[in-house]
Amino acid sequence: MDAHIIERQFERMGGRAKVVPARGRNVRSDVSIDVGHDAEGEFFEISLGAQADPDLRVIDVRPDIRHLLLLTEQADGKHKFLCGHDERHWFVAAVPELATVSNVITAFDALKPRDVHIRERQMKVKPKKRNRRKNDAFVRQGEWFFVPVQPWQRIDPRWVLRNEPINRGSGKPHICEELVRQGGELVYVSPQHPNGLTAVQYQKLLSKKPKLKKLSWITQRRNPGVFVRGKVRHADHKTICLDGWHQVIMNTETQSVAMRHVAFID
Repeated sequence: MDAHIIERQFERMGGRAKVVPARGRNVRSDVSIDVGHDAEGEFFEISLGAQADPDLRVIDVRPDIRHLLLLTEQADGKHKFLCGHDERHWFVAAVPELATVSNVITAFDALKPRDVHIRERQMKVKPKKRNRRKNDAFVRQGEWFFVPVQPWQRIDPRWVLRNEPINRGSGKPHICEELVRQGGELVYVSPQHPNGLTAVQYQKLLSKKPKLKKLSWITQRRNPGVFVRGKVRHADHKTICLDGWHQVIMNTETQSVAMRHVAFID
């Protein structure tokens, strides 16, 4: 791997990259990718662990849209990362390993959820419009796709939450003017069981350890359908305004093993 070649490829895209040794006490033995800041602005920081000797290379660059596809091969396999500029800032997204991806455009497709692909076919969206932030099938803001609801989908207005956040992990939330969560699986959540227990698991646990009933349990819905309407705001993106209810669908990055190599979450 030649770090200078990698950095020059990022320059072709219109960005900057620094290939550096990993820092900190818990230095991993693999590669980590982050978006950092210095006096010149944002840059991609590609950190190499002390034991890392990856096959790291750029396999496609699209200067016209300021995106590139980065490949790294290390101990846990081959991983691909889409690096680029979205509205106001640079970003990096891990591409699912099961997808067949050879360039920037196929990486875009791999990051789209199945339901979005179906909607594109239903609406007969032309290929040249499929990677826009808005077309007849969806509106996109960052990692979230907003797909207009179908006529048969009923949204119960009694459950509307106002100025409700949606987010992935610990990143900055997207704030939705109106939001409804419907369906999903009822689970019991406590600080000791943050991922939730199903009703069967909950009853089984209490039958063995009745004292645990005193924990601060709350009920939530796991994997509900999420629907929003009105304005959706985010610090790093232009505010969008959704006319009518739209289903919220996240991109497929969480399906990627490579996501653990991405330090940056917006």
